[in-house]
Amino acid sequence: MSNELIINSTQDGERIALLQDKRLIEYHFDRNDTAYSVGDIFLGTVKKVMPGLNAAFIDIGYQKDAFLHYGDLGENFPSLVKWGKGVHSQKIPVGPLKTFQFDGTLDKVGKIDNALKKGQQLVVQIIKEPISTKGPRLSMDISMAGRYLVLVPFSNTISVSKKIVSKTERERLKRLIASIKPDNFGVIIRTVAEGREVAELDRDMQNMVEKWNTLFQNLKAGKPNDKILGELGRTSSMLRDMLNESFDAITVDSAPMYEEMRSYLQQIAPDKLGLLKLHTGKVKVFEQHGIEKQLKTLFGKTVTVPGGGYLVIEHTEALHVIDVNSGNKSNQEGDQEATALHVNLAAAKEVARQLRLRDMGGIIVVDFIDMKSGESRKKVEDTVHSIMKHDKARYTILPITKFGLLQITRQRVRPAEAIVTGEVCPTCGGTGKISASILVTDEIDNSIDDLLVAQNQSGITLSVHPFLHAYYTKGLVSRQMKWYLKYYKWVKVMKDTSLGLTEYRIEDEHGEEIELHSAAAAMSRLQDRELEITD
Repeated sequence: MSNELIINSTQDGERIALLQDKRLIEYHFDRNDTAYSVGDIFLGTVKKVMPGLNAAFIDIGYQKDAFLHYGDLGENFPSLVKWGKGVHSQKIPVGPLKTFQFDGTLDKVGKIDNALKKGQQLVVQIIKEPISTKGPRLSMDISMAGRYLVLVPFSNTISVSKKIVSKTERERLKRLIASIKPDNFGVIIRTVAEGREVAELDRDMQNMVEKWNTLFQNLKAGKPNDKILGELGRTSSMLRDMLNESFDAITVDSAPMYEEMRSYLQQIAPDKLGLLKLHTGKVKVFEQHGIEKQLKTLFGKTVTVPGGGYLVIEHTEALHVIDVNSGNKSNQEGDQEATALHVNLAAAKEVARQLRLRDMGGIIVVDFIDMKSGESRKKVEDTVHSIMKHDKARYTILPITKFGLLQITRQRVRPAEAIVTGEVCPTCGGTGKISASILVTDEIDNSIDDLLVAQNQSGITLSVHPFLHAYYTKGLVSRQMKWYLKYYKWVKVMKDTSLGLTEYRIEDEHGEEIELHSAAAAMSRLQDRELEITD
């Protein structure tokens, strides 16, 4: 099984695609304007204490106040508050906690108004990004995730992932970590640490201790609502969490991103540097790997299931609903139960894939085709379990009910990915009235003429639908070559399946999109120049 990570840099952020055997199984859009990510640590201010909710609202600079429940204060809340005050007032001069005196533990069944006061400043960590109309959700149980370990300050406990089942290996890892961990820091040993040598674990530990020291320095000079420590970007965090898998390639199409990732890999996994590649081809990286087409087919309301049948996916504020339909498959087999089982098994695999692909969280209800046999229902449940065992998010799957409903709860820490696959008519703009589509070539010609002659541009790139790409580039003397013979400047023509038939985009030599004037204005300027020549 091959795994490839493809990263496409755009002006708005990075598009990240994880392919498994060339099929898209994860997609993320790491936007540049997103200032709040899971794992970020802020110096927040208590705005409201709500005894009825046993929670408080914290100002961290977001338009909606963040939510902090009493249960998320953490067992070591008193020690963190004491340390935060000491650092911010310059009374604690060093980052290490070797000489720090703990301040007891928090009562698990206490009241929020006994713990927090309005105006109090707290060191808080985001555990859930803003979703819909809600602000971020916070925790004061601070932790720092590395590749193999998670560092937990104000604790001395060493925990091992339950997925490491070998008693001998669990004991070995505990002994190693006990010998290298700093005082007054607890450690959670992640599943990927199994079989690792002490040098690798120690390097990971030192990276996290360095992050803690950075947090200490930033907190000393921090102001209310400041981000005092940022988590890794989505791209780097995916590398950190997934490099234990059998990756065949990591491909990026931006030189700055390539250097950033190379530096990060050098730090956490020097042996994986050979997997990193910089895409320099003429065809865009998502086009070359067939990702654009997969995005269009996988993010719609209706999704085709391989082998027959289809899913209808609806999203609401409260839950996600997935309806399984047999389509024309029902005409191909005589046994109704066999048909239902066949379609449901294929649909179960696609449902598990869609949950991970769209990052759907909360409550998901799947309406499978009715099956009378309990054995058939069990087979479908087992299929969902076997596919979802590779999912990084926490989830719970309930048995299929007699009505054919499967209920799943899946950890939701950020909004679900949503890609609009339906296209507004590029010619009419949704009005229902269109002009002749053949005019798009005249509009492009006028825009090219205006840019190359009136604005003296050079090195421009034209991105068009594949049909138009063939129109401009094919033939003994193509229209692209005619432009060169006319203007003595080469115009690069690229195909882009994300564009409609009559849409196009023009970029300058630096890859920045050129804001075009209207076609009418370009046509008018061209006619004016023709009149001047005639006169």
